[in-house]
Order: sequence, then C-alpha cells, then structure tokens
Amino acid sequence: MAIGRTAKTGEICPESGIWKVVGTPTTTAPIAKGNRMPPYDGKAVTWTLIQLA
Repeated sequence: MAIGRTAKTGEICPESGIWKVVGTPTTTAPIAKGNRMPPYDGKAVTWTLIQLA
C-alpha cells in the first residue's frame, strides 16, 4: 500500500496509518488496518493515506 491510497467511509481500512479527509473541512486521524473508515462531521467522506503507521 502507498501514500495517497484512498478509502471511503464504511469501507475496511486497507492500511494502518494517518488518514486525512479529502476536501474542506478536513481533519486527520490514526486509523488501524481492518477498522471501518469513519464518517467526518456526520457525513460520508473519502479519506487519503498521508503517513504509514
């Protein structure tokens, strides 16, 4: 897996690391492989991997 990989809310996290919400507003969160990608601000969003764990 590589930096820049994306996953959407509800999908299984493909790689442990620091993930960032694509768009505005944005946030970052540590998410572990195998967990479901969370919503942000009550909405389904796309997350992009910015740092490997």
